[in-house]
Amino acid sequence: MKEQVMQVLDKIRPSLQADGGDVELIDVVDGVVTVRLQGACAGCPMSQMTLRNGIERLLKQEIPEVKSVEPAS
Repeated sequence: MKEQVMQVLDKIRPSLQADGGDVELIDVVDGVVTVRLQGACAGCPMSQMTLRNGIERLLKQEIPEVKSVEPAS
């Protein structure tokens, strides 16, 4: 499943990088994907929206086993 998540994140990455940010996969445990937003995305007030409406939505759409996406603390 981790490899599938990486492939989906690679699809999202160009749009994040266009805005000066990026996403790093930390772990996948029992359908919960943990990521760290980097660069401009790390401090952006819209980062939670990016995480939920962008990354989580696409991951769930392409990998039904994904339950949620959580930010790394």
